[in-house]
Amino acid sequence: VQLQASGGGLVQAGESLRLACTNSGCSFNRYTLAWFRQAPGKVREFVAAIRYVNPTRPYYADAVKGRFTISRDNAKNTVYLQMSSLKPEDTAVYYCAADTGVILSALTEASAYSYWGQGTQVTVSS
Repeated sequence: VQLQASGGGLVQAGESLRLACTNSGCSFNRYTLAWFRQAPGKVREFVAAIRYVNPTRPYYADAVKGRFTISRDNAKNTVYLQMSSLKPEDTAVYYCAADTGVILSALTEASAYSYWGQGTQVTVSS
């Protein structure tokens, strides 16, 4: 599994961005896919996750619920994070993560994922 994240940038508060993470290795079909973020001086935190079972039921951190949408395109081996109504506190490096067999109770834990992308910077100005 080799994950490549893209789509970050500098935007103003209230604007939108879409991140993408593509796997150039094996098929994504049976992987749980997630996005985490890490702001300077802070620990990496969970943003969103989507399982391969029941992909219509994504999971979100409370801080992004209603503003961010995670989706997956297995045919393209890509997971997306559509971010709307961005706030300055959303500024961080965003990482995609993947693994098989992530149990429901561990979805929000970075330690549950073996594969990580390189990160893409999102900066939201006020």
